[in-house]
Amino acid sequence: MLRLLTIVACCTAITACTGKTFQRSHCAQELGIAWDELSIAEADGFAGTVSYTKAFGLLTAAKTMQTVENFDRCYQQARDARFYIQESRKGQ
Repeated sequence: MLRLLTIVACCTAITACTGKTFQRSHCAQELGIAWDELSIAEADGFAGTVSYTKAFGLLTAAKTMQTVENFDRCYQQARDARFYIQESRKGQ
């Protein structure tokens, strides 16, 4: 029984590490793309500036999530930031 529990615990740990590595790469990739888009974005009008500011705030939060290894939330915030970057270009 103890041996079975040990095997199950090891398999669970290996699976968790694999998932975290997958999320880590997606977080880093999405964050990198968003920072690149932000650096070339030109906000159009006041509404565009508001969207640009929202995107910057989300990217800062995503970088924090990456630092504390909350990769799922990092990816979501970086993806949301990319949406606001696109909106800032439209002036919305």
